[in-house]
Amino acid sequence: MWRCILLLSLLLLATTAKAAVSDPADMLRDQAQEERARVLGRELRCMVCQNQSIEDSDADLARDLRRIVREQVATGRTDREIMGYLHDRYGDFVLLRPPVRLTTLALWAMPVIALGLGATLIMVARRRSGAASILPPLSAAERARLVELEQDAQ
Repeated sequence: MWRCILLLSLLLLATTAKAAVSDPADMLRDQAQEERARVLGRELRCMVCQNQSIEDSDADLARDLRRIVREQVATGRTDREIMGYLHDRYGDFVLLRPPVRLTTLALWAMPVIALGLGATLIMVARRRSGAASILPPLSAAERARLVELEQDAQ
């Protein structure tokens, strides 16, 4: 059952990613330029989908960004110029791999912080539950009463 669901999910993802740039009107005629545009598009974030590149997204904004990239590739701009143009226009958020700076440090460190916080919370919870289950030793009166109850039970 899980294999079927996984297979269908992967198939669905594969078809949507391929459908994103399958419109021949959006593609460049020169194969080298088209491949270059696709490589650049995989480095740019769809700001609607947020976790997809513009090449993988079917959102209208992603389609517009793909057109901008392809237009600039066709005019002969360098990769650095194209990325700079889009970065100037949309900021760090448009880059799937934003530069490491003081302003983006929290973004880069967040996975490590989240894992550390989660591990700390788990350790604290285990220590508290372990400490609560440890009972103090029996007093002399309690031991004597236990012996009496055991003898009565026999």
